[in-house]
Amino acid sequence: MSDQSVWTLLSYGPHGWGDELLAGALLTLQLAICSLAIGLLLGLIVAGGRLSSNPVLRWLAGTYNLLIRGLPEFLLLLLVFFGLEALLQLLITSLGFDIRVEVPKFIAATTGLSLIFAAYASEVFRGAYLAVPHGQMEAALASGMSDWQAFTRIRLPQMWRFAIPGLGNLWMVLLKDTSLAAVIALDELLRHAKVASESTREPLLFYMAAGVLYLIMTGVSDIIRYRLEKASLRGIRRS
Repeated sequence: MSDQSVWTLLSYGPHGWGDELLAGALLTLQLAICSLAIGLLLGLIVAGGRLSSNPVLRWLAGTYNLLIRGLPEFLLLLLVFFGLEALLQLLITSLGFDIRVEVPKFIAATTGLSLIFAAYASEVFRGAYLAVPHGQMEAALASGMSDWQAFTRIRLPQMWRFAIPGLGNLWMVLLKDTSLAAVIALDELLRHAKVASESTREPLLFYMAAGVLYLIMTGVSDIIRYRLEKASLRGIRRS
């Protein structure tokens, strides 16, 4: 392949696939960010269950983590995609409606990736919670703070400081795991690279192009993680 044909294939317009690859990269970022937001919230809830004094909540949270972390992520995404559709179809049918339900692929992928992220993030949150010195909480309560005030003013800010490195690593994994959504034909980056490679019979070119875009996204993410981690330690260094 000549250099001219390479640039033609990667260009914009009807003869190139550059616009499709960039659109796939944008959808990959959207999918990862949505999954991150939902996964953080679910992770906090699961971590709360793991730390609860209620044995039922601890069992439910522990069982959730065991199931999610014990299943292959590829399989879990398929189960969520087909399971959501079957569940909604059953609900609609039970209400007496004769309507065919089809779950949007983006929603199915976001749900699956959020469930996966939450299971691992909950362990990061649990470790961060336990890393805050107990004496600081006792001092906060002794000074007249309520349990909620002590949590929001003392424990929670320090939890984020301890959690940032682990959550940063999980984000990197999540960003790459978005490629699993190609299995349900969601038009993210890897899906577009696969379609382009099959259409042009140039798999090496397009998979390398996808790899470069993934490296750019993960590289920028790592810079942001480093700056967040550095900012979270600023007050400690000054003291």
